[in-house]
Amino acid sequence: MDGPLIDPHGRTVDYLRVSVTDRCDFRCVYCMSEDMSFLPKKDVLSLEEIELICSAFIYRGVKKLRLTGGEPLVRRNVMWLFRKLSRHLKTDALEELTITTNGSQLERFADELSDIGIRRINVSLDTLDPEKFSSITRWGRLDNVKRGLEVAKRANIKIKINTVALRGVNDNEFDNLISWCGDEGFDITFIEVMPMGEIGDSARLDQYMPLSMVRAQLNNSWTLKDIAYKTAGPARYVKVEETGGRIGFITPMTHNFCETCNRVRLTCTGMLYMCLGQEDRADLRTAVKADDGGDSLMAAIDEAIGRKPKGHDFIIDRRRQDPSNPRHMSVTGG
Repeated sequence: MDGPLIDPHGRTVDYLRVSVTDRCDFRCVYCMSEDMSFLPKKDVLSLEEIELICSAFIYRGVKKLRLTGGEPLVRRNVMWLFRKLSRHLKTDALEELTITTNGSQLERFADELSDIGIRRINVSLDTLDPEKFSSITRWGRLDNVKRGLEVAKRANIKIKINTVALRGVNDNEFDNLISWCGDEGFDITFIEVMPMGEIGDSARLDQYMPLSMVRAQLNNSWTLKDIAYKTAGPARYVKVEETGGRIGFITPMTHNFCETCNRVRLTCTGMLYMCLGQEDRADLRTAVKADDGGDSLMAAIDEAIGRKPKGHDFIIDRRRQDPSNPRHMSVTGG
């Protein structure tokens, strides 16, 4: 139970995404329903248990760790977890500790995140129109997020904006978002909406916009050059000649990224999902609670990686109104 984590298809797993909470202070229309029911606290891993699991993965060769939610910064005392995990940055066992956030809490926490060693964050932002922002997030305030982004910039944290492409909602704002990101020094990634979880009245089929269409639209306004730039995630990047910034495209629908998948996802209840688009999972909650010096946890991780599938296929179809996957995005943080 030593050495790197290699799945049955020869892919090395070196990226762990961890949902530290299923709770969020927004209710984004493509992510969850307005009247979401959240887990009772007794079902959620303690921060100490999350730290043990993360450290076990780092011991086995995970180099990138991303904390997500829900909204991770609403978890009480979550900065304790960041500080504990940051020790792995100091030993070079971990190359990057980062976070995906909606930005609502950045004004409060950005300076502390920078002090801990967070150098880059992803911020979910789908519009620069305050009214539309409130409509998409249901509860959010754009001015609050923008203040947080300014604090993060001053703290020397690199920012990438994550924008879900929503037909008829924000598809007339892509040029404006790219221009704004260029002015602010942010990268931006466009993401296709995924058929995950019941989200209420919104018709996901009507929201869906393939990024091949988005890129064709952008080619009318910008000079885009394919580049080899990569992060640990699945985005394919281009450089915007006019701004010098980068645009990423994440295409789980039109061109999935299974062949190079290097990641697994841990929920706040201790379930490890080996694939975003499939329901097979491994129980690390029981293993981390075992009093055996971590042997059960290491064995459970090995068994789980041995079941990582080759890939998945999402489907959005008028004949199939139910989601391809019943799990909400907030369970695994994307």
